[in-house]
Amino acid sequence: MAFGSLEAGDDNEPLAEINMVPLIDVMLVLLIIFIVAAPLLTHAVKVDLPKASSAPNQTKPDNVQISIDADSRIFWNSQEVSRAELSARLALEAARTPQPELHLRADHTAPYGRVAEVMAESARQGLSKIGFVTDPRSDP
Repeated sequence: MAFGSLEAGDDNEPLAEINMVPLIDVMLVLLIIFIVAAPLLTHAVKVDLPKASSAPNQTKPDNVQISIDADSRIFWNSQEVSRAELSARLALEAARTPQPELHLRADHTAPYGRVAEVMAESARQGLSKIGFVTDPRSDP
C-alpha cells in the first residue's frame, strides 16, 4: 500500500516504515493492566490448619533388642549371643504371629559389615520389621 505525497514526481515505491505508536500504546496498556492485577494474584487465603505434635514412637511390648558393641559382639535383649544362636533365635521369632519388631542398636564405632550381617540374617529368616535405634543428641 503506497501513501501519496505532495511532492512532484512519480514515486510508486511503497513506504517501508512500521508505525510503532499503536504497538507502544498496546504495550503500555498491558503493562498497566499487569501492574494493577499483580497484587490481586498474591492474595493469600486464610486457612485454619490442623495442629499436630510430634512425639517419640512408643515401643510395643513385642520387640526384640539386638545390640552390637564396638567389639562386634552381638547381644539379644542385653544377653550376649553367638552368630549361630542369633540365627536360631531369629528363626523362632519369625515363626511367631504377629512377628515382633527388631530394634537394632549399633555402637557408632561398630563395623558396618557386622550390622549388615545381622540385617541380612534377619531378612533371611523372614523378619521384615527392623528399626534402627539412635541417640538424637549430637556429639559435644
